[in-house]
Amino acid sequence: MSLFLNTTVVNAETWSISSGNIYQNILIIVLVVVMLALLASALMVNKAMRSILRITMPEILKEEQVTKIRKKESRKASWNKLLGLRPISEEKDLIIDHEYDGIKELDNPIPIWFNALFYSTMTFAVVYILIYHVFGWGLNQNQEYAQEMEKAEIAKQEYLAQAANLIDESSVVYDESKVAAGHAVFQANCVACHGGAGEGGIGPNLADRFWLHGGEIKDIFKTVKYGVPDKGMVPWEQTLTPGQIAEVSSYIISIRDTKPANPKEPQGTEVTYATADAKATTADSTKVQ
Repeated sequence: MSLFLNTTVVNAETWSISSGNIYQNILIIVLVVVMLALLASALMVNKAMRSILRITMPEILKEEQVTKIRKKESRKASWNKLLGLRPISEEKDLIIDHEYDGIKELDNPIPIWFNALFYSTMTFAVVYILIYHVFGWGLNQNQEYAQEMEKAEIAKQEYLAQAANLIDESSVVYDESKVAAGHAVFQANCVACHGGAGEGGIGPNLADRFWLHGGEIKDIFKTVKYGVPDKGMVPWEQTLTPGQIAEVSSYIISIRDTKPANPKEPQGTEVTYATADAKATTADSTKVQ
């Protein structure tokens, strides 16, 4: 007996008509049959009770029937009044005292729903004028347009900021428009090691043609992002966003060959740039001597 109960509890969550368990299917069918039988019994009891009332207290059934008829007539009268309908028996009272070619005209009143709609539109017009053109509580079309443009500009800036943070060392390119922002990032985070003009200090000179880890912007981005722990340079990916790293990388490209005062001695491999103004190109073109 306990084994049967345990099995039933374990499988209770998987009950369905097509569960494949014949006992479960039989139980479901039995429950459906019982519910149908209860419903049929309730209908039969109700019919029997009404038969008893018809014999013992017919006045109750008559009163109930009269009440139903009155409710039905009341609903019909309300509907006809709303639509402005009049019964045919009252048509003679609506005839206007003139006719043409045997045609008579009825003086039907305007339906209530039409009057309600008409006066509601007038009320709406008055309220609209007061709100938008008298008191100025609502925004007119020009104000709504300006508001939507502001929202669109905010959404645009959010998108651009998000797009900027999708940059990595494989997709970064030099962008002259980011140089000023990169200079601010450089001054806030890099001058302690590389000097205010990139002349070098604890870290190497960034304004000459010598590089320890590659001079292309992708190399610079990678170096800033992951750092050089063996040389004491920390990874900045936890402090700066990808957009900020791209900005400071563009700034470092922009200070090539600027010859700052008191430069640190060259370190690494000298790089010769293919064009005289390589920093103005969107993609850095270099080759190692």
